[in-house]
Amino acid sequence: MARSFLFAQDQGDAATTRLIAAAAQATGFMKGEPGAARPGWYRAGGENGAILAELHAALAATYPAAGPAFHAVRLWTNLIWQPAYLAVIAAHLHGAMPDFSGFSQHRRGVYIDGYRLVPGAQTKGPLEALIADGARQLSALTMAMLDEVNAEARLRPLPARRLLADRMLSLMVWLGQRRRDLPIETIQGFSALWLEGLGLTGQGDLQVVAAEGGRRLLIVRRKGCCLDYRITPDRLCASCPKQDDGLRVARQTANALAEL
Repeated sequence: MARSFLFAQDQGDAATTRLIAAAAQATGFMKGEPGAARPGWYRAGGENGAILAELHAALAATYPAAGPAFHAVRLWTNLIWQPAYLAVIAAHLHGAMPDFSGFSQHRRGVYIDGYRLVPGAQTKGPLEALIADGARQLSALTMAMLDEVNAEARLRPLPARRLLADRMLSLMVWLGQRRRDLPIETIQGFSALWLEGLGLTGQGDLQVVAAEGGRRLLIVRRKGCCLDYRITPDRLCASCPKQDDGLRVARQTANALAEL
């Protein structure tokens, strides 16, 4: 009889169920379930040629004018966003780090959306140790992902690393918005630990800005570009490093205030 995960059968099952629920509740959009990869799903190090080719072809067909560089970047950012979110949620909101070796992801059109996590023991300990463990696993996972992306479409390591740094920095801003009890300096410290653990120190940073009423806010100072402007040339991302720095700060500050 196939093993059912409707009810936790051991502590690993229960911890996995709690983490998946915590991710769904914290984001409102992460769709996870316990278990091994389903046929046709992406798992780093697995037989991924077909799913990456399908995703690449879908991106090229949907955004033909954006060009090959954009398609390669979207392959990469599609693969990294869910494990990055889950690692941050595991460390900072769930309080334990899972084993990502069995982590798998589902393709929906031009997006990677939906994941499965094999139940098992999770690492517990001080937050700094959880960040170190999460960063170690993410580093190995994303290195394998980058190799597989480059088997399908060319993406140089430096822009890939900067885009991963952007993701982690944005997640630290996101964390600060949900943990308003934490001082800005604490979030900056977490950010430094994640970037250091991933070997990304210097590939981007958090910036403190002063808003109305003397309020201090965190925004992202990016070095990487997602190339989304190739879809909408007249509109850059709020954090895009290609725009005037004053405009970037003003746009991100307005967005941060809207989140209060």
